[in-house]
Amino acid sequence: MTTTDHEAVQWRKSTYSNGVGGECVEMAVLHGHLSIRDSKDPGGPQLELTQEVARDLMRQLRGE
Repeated sequence: MTTTDHEAVQWRKSTYSNGVGGECVEMAVLHGHLSIRDSKDPGGPQLELTQEVARDLMRQLRGE
């Protein structure tokens, strides 16, 4: 991913973020994949998941 891609995307912060600089997770769709990053380190590593894997992960997290 280029810097331009990284800056142009709209990241969404988790509604479970505590708002005081703690555990903040952000997500965005990049190149058809779900990207997840730590909001405290926006230039750091990102986890990229295919749509299928992202759906399976969300189902698992919800306990389905």
